[in-house]
Amino acid sequence: MTANESEQSDTTRLFDRIENLEQVSLEAVRKFLDTVDGVFPDLSKDGPRRKIIDSAFNMTEQLVSTSTRLAQNILEVTEKSLTESDQKSTSSGK
Repeated sequence: MTANESEQSDTTRLFDRIENLEQVSLEAVRKFLDTVDGVFPDLSKDGPRRKIIDSAFNMTEQLVSTSTRLAQNILEVTEKSLTESDQKSTSSGK
């Protein structure tokens, strides 16, 4: 396995872990919303239930957005590292 393949494999595992964390976070929010649904009656449009649910969706958006930005940053750094590594390999092989 070359260094580039190893870095790509590590990156793939990292992305898989980030995706798994997103899924776990979303499942936790779903369970939370189920609990809220069971505890608070749906009394009004602006009641506590609606506010809690809206906050949970905002939190979910922030979690997914943050992990997506993290994955994009990691991808950019990895691509840059691989490009630099390829350029060094090419120039040293001449």
